[in-house]
Amino acid sequence: MVNFTLTTATAISASQPLAATELAHAVGADTAWVVQLVEVGILHVETAEAPPERWQFSSADLQHALEARRLERDFGVGLDAAALILDLQHEVRRLKATLRARGLS
Repeated sequence: MVNFTLTTATAISASQPLAATELAHAVGADTAWVVQLVEVGILHVETAEAPPERWQFSSADLQHALEARRLERDFGVGLDAAALILDLQHEVRRLKATLRARGLS
């Protein structure tokens, strides 16, 4: 008997963004969770008034969703707290890059 694993991959680019259902599936969540990410500001969509079925997400959005999922799972934080943590992490990275660019670190 031969065992094998079938793996599929989806390219994510500006010309091939992820739909909300695809993003949810990629992080092991449902579309309602993706809607919550938009509501708390972790993810941004151009047309928030459009139904989630029409939303499109980039690879950066996927990364943010994965980070939020990890914070939920590993630390038990809610999405509001995850949004704050992710925003602070982004700001720290930006400030460190600024210091490095000025030769101050």
